[in-house]
Amino acid sequence: MAGYLRPVDPASLPLFDHGQLRKRWRYVGLFAEEVMLCAARAEVGPLTQSFWVLLDRGSGRQWNHTALLPGSKEVTMDGPRLEIDGPGLRASLQLGECEAIEVTCPSDRSLAWTRKRVGMPIEGTVEVPGRRWQVSGRGVDDESAGHHKRETSWRWSAGVGSAGDGRPVAWNLVEGINDPPSGSERAIWIDGVPSEPPPSRFANDEIALDGGESLHFTGESEHTHDDNYLLIRSRYRHRFGSFAGSLGGVELASGLGVMEEHDALW
Repeated sequence: MAGYLRPVDPASLPLFDHGQLRKRWRYVGLFAEEVMLCAARAEVGPLTQSFWVLLDRGSGRQWNHTALLPGSKEVTMDGPRLEIDGPGLRASLQLGECEAIEVTCPSDRSLAWTRKRVGMPIEGTVEVPGRRWQVSGRGVDDESAGHHKRETSWRWSAGVGSAGDGRPVAWNLVEGINDPPSGSERAIWIDGVPSEPPPSRFANDEIALDGGESLHFTGESEHTHDDNYLLIRSRYRHRFGSFAGSLGGVELASGLGVMEEHDALW
């Protein structure tokens, strides 16, 4: 799948375009039976931030940390490798391959680019004091960059699961960013092949797609983080959990993933 506007090289973006500040981020999430884990690195103009969240699904315990130092090595993302060395957590993960979708969409006077891979295998180790997991699951790799509009608000979900016949299913659904009626970042992977679904609408724990299909989310953990730098402000809510419903004509037999809400003035 490809967007309908020119591709973007994230490394070449200027700090401003048409008065809109550059934003860049990468988010990786692992969804497995024992644990769910995410880590991200983000830049909003000159400001940098990284964070991670770990959920032990057996006990329901959650660990998280946010680093605001520009040179922080707490979260390192290098191609298919994710390394976390933070307070109370060490993780080393290797991302496998799956077919990506890549789009560039208008954002007010400028453009926003994203490349999403959902459903790839992820393996490695995750360790907290007194506990170590050898993990194997599937997940999401979200790379995004652009000069997003000054006020941006979105709802996003990515997840993995299986159909009743055993075929792997994965999804990337969004409302409020990169979401034109066609040429959007919305995607459903069935047996590894992505296709673009119709627009989606988020309401509480429900995601409804135009055309009648829907997903219901049951939360297992929640992480919130609010920033206020006067000219740049952000309200962020991140939840891990399970999903039930149907996508792309397929009824989910199981589903795990993330629900995210982000309201930003940037």
